[in-house]
Amino acid sequence: MTHSLIFLAATTTAGAVDRLKEIPPEFWYKVGLGILAVIAVVIVLRKIAKVNKAVLGIIVLLMLSFTGFNWIYERNEPTWATPFVERVAHFFPSKGPIRQKDLPK
Repeated sequence: MTHSLIFLAATTTAGAVDRLKEIPPEFWYKVGLGILAVIAVVIVLRKIAKVNKAVLGIIVLLMLSFTGFNWIYERNEPTWATPFVERVAHFFPSKGPIRQKDLPK
């Protein structure tokens, strides 16, 4: 009985290793980069937790404002933000003429 379980485990492991070899290296690079990004975010958040909350709020507000105004000026916002940017773009300067984007249906 135990010999059949060992054989089953060995064949399953060999099949899994073969399937892992088929995955392109770019995927593993992206996974590694994602893990490093998560580690960096955790380190940054731990540092931010020690900062004065008022200063942190002002910094976050400025970063969001710069990003939003850049999206409005350049009209390079992500698709999920297009409905909001379409409404407020008429009140702010733009790089070129305001054109309606096709929204996904």
